[in-house]
Amino acid sequence: MAAFRKSLRAKILLSVILAMTVMGMFFFMTTSLNRTFLLRTGRSYETNERLGDISAELLNTEVALENYMAYRTFESIDSYYQHQNLADALIQEFDIRPSTDRVKLSEYKVYNLSQSFFSYSRTAVTAQRAKNFELAKESYATSLECYSLLQKETEKLNSLLMEQNASLYRANQTSFNKFFRLSTGIIFVFSILVFIILYLTLTILMKPLTNISEVAMRIAIMDFEVPLFNSQSEDEVGNICRAFDRMIVSIQAYIDKIWEKVAQENEMKEKELEMRELYSSAQLRVLQNQINPHFLFNTLNTGAQLAMMEGADKTCYFIEQVADFFRYNIQQQGTAASLEEELSLVDNFVYIMKVRFGERLAFVKELPEDADYSVLLPRMILQPLVENCIKYGLKEDRGHVILNVEQTVFDTTITISDNGGGMSEEQRRAILAAAGEKIESQTGRKRKEPATAPPKASAAGSPGNTAGSPGTGSTGTGTGLVNVASRLRLYFHRADVFDIQQNDEGGTSFILKIPRLGKKDSMHEEKHEDR
Repeated sequence: MAAFRKSLRAKILLSVILAMTVMGMFFFMTTSLNRTFLLRTGRSYETNERLGDISAELLNTEVALENYMAYRTFESIDSYYQHQNLADALIQEFDIRPSTDRVKLSEYKVYNLSQSFFSYSRTAVTAQRAKNFELAKESYATSLECYSLLQKETEKLNSLLMEQNASLYRANQTSFNKFFRLSTGIIFVFSILVFIILYLTLTILMKPLTNISEVAMRIAIMDFEVPLFNSQSEDEVGNICRAFDRMIVSIQAYIDKIWEKVAQENEMKEKELEMRELYSSAQLRVLQNQINPHFLFNTLNTGAQLAMMEGADKTCYFIEQVADFFRYNIQQQGTAASLEEELSLVDNFVYIMKVRFGERLAFVKELPEDADYSVLLPRMILQPLVENCIKYGLKEDRGHVILNVEQTVFDTTITISDNGGGMSEEQRRAILAAAGEKIESQTGRKRKEPATAPPKASAAGSPGNTAGSPGTGSTGTGTGLVNVASRLRLYFHRADVFDIQQNDEGGTSFILKIPRLGKKDSMHEEKHEDR
């Protein structure tokens, strides 16, 4: 039983070894019996084969003797002695004693007749060589008579051996039939043993797995009142049982915690209802505060019409651009905008700035023709960055601002750069850290940012105001850049959507890496924008 406390691998290997042992025993038995039958059958035909060799050598001896007696050649006498010696050597294996057994008695007769044949034939050869022709003729005639009797007795012995071999073959066939039935029985026994081994092994292995399956099904239907296994087995199944025990205990403890959280969430829902009421009141105040901006750009539109009536086309167009800029800034607060809308607002703003700075401001847009400008991003993102580049990238003589758009399958990269004095690494880290802390304060989640003190917020700063970019040694606070970075991170739930880099030739670059989401079906409709 100690073996069944080991790993599943050891148990399976033990079952395989037992099955292979039984199979090896069966193979050894069948091989041994087959070899015995083959040897017995082969021996039954060796006697006939040997007798055929003897008959052939005796015939060759008689032919060589006849040739020598007729022609007295050297080749014939040499052939005679060669075949006579071979025949005599083969006959020496016969039984040379009288016996009541018919086969052995026939072998005895063949032996004696062959010896007589050899004796008379040698006498005839010797007399022929001595030119004693009468003795040679008489001995040769006697040897022929002996050969004739020897041939008849050899045929008789061959018939007796055939009968004996046939009887032996029938006996072997009977034994083979018995062996076949024995093999069938052994195969049956072997199959039963293998079945018993596999059944016992599978029973031992599957019993705990079946219990685990039943417990798992009860847990699946939310029935956690299940008994623990408390398994003492040291194999993998035992480890699973102990893991299940720990899981059940953990689930029960987790359920208790869930009930506690449900109670806490109920309290939080009540507080949320109170907050919604306060939020509704705040929205009402916001709607009331929008009356003044609407009055402002309505007044601007009236001024534009008046300029048109007086023929001041440039003044009219300028006032219309200013009115459109304020209208875009006020309408649809808190929603997303397409890249096309944001670029249009940048064109509007740059026109206003060129009226102010004239030839001192050079603005270049590098836009691919086949780009998708319907990608979404938070509203009022590009304009504050362009304003920052114009304000702090504009030198005494001439400022150069470049807006570049590059698009791949996965994202759209927007780079806004200037030729100003640049930004130090310490200032860059301070702005990004301040953006991270602003996200913390709005979402209530802690996040790790560089341990650099964020710049203090300006009292005059607003979401769209970039006053205070630390790019040129200004005393500003960078509130606008912090606002842009935090809004982008909140909108896309990523920290790599906004970066600030120092240009090699001087100046600062703002890099926006916008993921290509859907169009108006985006799931990130700026839920966390500043209000």
